[in-house]
Amino acid sequence: MIRAKYINEQTPWQDLTPGGEIYEPGTAREFNTGTWRTDTPVFVVEACKHCMLCVPFCPDSAIPVKGGKRLDFDYMHCKGCGICAEVCPFPGAITMVSGGVPS
Repeated sequence: MIRAKYINEQTPWQDLTPGGEIYEPGTAREFNTGTWRTDTPVFVVEACKHCMLCVPFCPDSAIPVKGGKRLDFDYMHCKGCGICAEVCPFPGAITMVSGGVPS
């Protein structure tokens, strides 16, 4: 069986696991999946009250926290599901836009 850390865009399909499954735990940091999202959350720091409600709801752990405050999204792991925007109680703190990473 091929180990997940050796799978990349150059891996022949014959070497992949059935269904592309990864059997090893703790490999999410090794795979940047954010480039295929169709919707992107935009964080507006001025509207955020840092209640941290969005952080535990993010299924991708794409909301970093430092010093008791949330930071901008880790767009390389965010898949654009929009859960963060749905649970945020502060209007305008997180908005969803169509497309990839905002510039």
